[in-house]
Amino acid sequence: MSQSQAEAEAYKEQLFGAFGRLGRAVSSPRRLELLDLLCQAERTVEDLTHQTGLTASNVSQHLSVLKDAHLVTSRKDGLFVHYRLADPVVGEFWRAFRNVALRCMAEARELVNAHTHDPEEPTPLSVEELDARIREGTAVLLDVRPEVEFAAGHMPGALSIPLEQLEDRLDEIPREQEVITYCRGHYCLMALEAVRLLRRKGFQARRTDEGIPEWKASGHPVEEN
Repeated sequence: MSQSQAEAEAYKEQLFGAFGRLGRAVSSPRRLELLDLLCQAERTVEDLTHQTGLTASNVSQHLSVLKDAHLVTSRKDGLFVHYRLADPVVGEFWRAFRNVALRCMAEARELVNAHTHDPEEPTPLSVEELDARIREGTAVLLDVRPEVEFAAGHMPGALSIPLEQLEDRLDEIPREQEVITYCRGHYCLMALEAVRLLRRKGFQARRTDEGIPEWKASGHPVEEN
């Protein structure tokens, strides 16, 4: 083998080794869940512990792996360490990853359909339909994600009522307009649960199965608190 061939082989080995390191970082379902949450907002270890049910030690270990793979970065603010995506392209990667899973894995499609399809519910709005409703001002847009995610970025004009508070705050929602709920996206069930609750309480409600990452990717503006 010539020197140039040896250098080419070494280059390939190092490059695919780096790719493999990235693959190992996203081989854990729990780390994928953490990435999904960080696509919504910057978070502390304590918040991620609350959201996932993992121990703080486990969350920290998973974040360390993601950080070593340059998928997330962190900053310290007093006693707390805040984690966020290292680059917007990581969010694009995660959306593409999910799309590949749904396109290629029948079991993934069946699982999502089994949990998100409700024959009693109106068809979810697309991003384009939702944008038209927002521009027309003909509906109440309800964000049912946790407040930290709403503050990090939300659809223009949205009302923030986290799902766990919804039943106690129904009097804040106008009854004369249709209510459109949204959450983290197509795989999240919070918007669907909100629609079911609202319809039981006499509201005209439907959802969009698109979240803030999809909304932003479509070129639509996002408001921050």
